[in-house]
Amino acid sequence: EASDLPDTTGAAMLQYLTEQDYQEAWELWPGKGEKYEGPPPHGMLLTTYLNDAAFNALTSKAGSLPDGSIIVKENYTPEGVLDATTVMYKVAEYNPDHNDWFWTKVAADGTVQEEGKVEGCQACHGQQRDNDYIWTSPLK
Repeated sequence: EASDLPDTTGAAMLQYLTEQDYQEAWELWPGKGEKYEGPPPHGMLLTTYLNDAAFNALTSKAGSLPDGSIIVKENYTPEGVLDATTVMYKVAEYNPDHNDWFWTKVAADGTVQEEGKVEGCQACHGQQRDNDYIWTSPLK
């Protein structure tokens, strides 16, 4: 339900994810599992979760993710300690120049480090514009 989705702030997203119990209720990125090796600037080890909208679009090879899609990437140190959580959230009309993605990065202690139209996120993920800004696997 779109009306149940969070506002475009890091604090609202963090509260929403807590309420959703995403680690238990959401799907892991298919074929990745927990604490898979990842590239900078994300952690050396990553665990990625998808809400239903994102998971269904990915697994049906829809080519892009619909509004309301949320991707949560837990970023871990090489020792397996949570460092930060990064989130991509697609919101209709939010950010038309970048496929309507909202971005946030929350430190392990809950401090919002980045939120909104984050330049570094947009620049890197923008290299994957033809895959709806997604690096982890093809959407088609």
